[in-house]
Amino acid sequence: MSHLPVRLTIGQLAERSGVPPTTLRFYEERGLITAERTPGNQRRYHRNTLRRLAFVSAAQRVGLTLNQIHEALATLPDNRTPTVEDWARLSEQWQAELDTRIDALQRLRDRLASCIGCGCLSLKSCNLQNADDELAAAGPGAPLLKPAREGGI
Repeated sequence: MSHLPVRLTIGQLAERSGVPPTTLRFYEERGLITAERTPGNQRRYHRNTLRRLAFVSAAQRVGLTLNQIHEALATLPDNRTPTVEDWARLSEQWQAELDTRIDALQRLRDRLASCIGCGCLSLKSCNLQNADDELAAAGPGAPLLKPAREGGI
């Protein structure tokens, strides 16, 4: 097993993290990761950037935007890599948003299954039906599919 150097080239970081070099440069432009420059202007990433990339990847998997991830990383002192405690604190802040997304997806799944699942596509029995525009009183959008926190029915 080879020893991982303290400073990684963009190729080494891409190979080790599975993140393409183009994405690494994009993340650097967005302030998610940082690189030092050699006298020849080549990027060198500290090896703890691997942990930072793992944090970005995990946050993306739960549906966070790069802006939300950037804001979270900006709360860490001295641009350091997130610790387990940092992840716990930050994920607690995202709990309500994740619960809202889960609620919306469950509503979508449950309501579409009753309409499309039977194959009849009947407006008489469809849960998504809105006869006489009764749901207009609930506001714009599709209130049957909105999360409860956003006024869903």
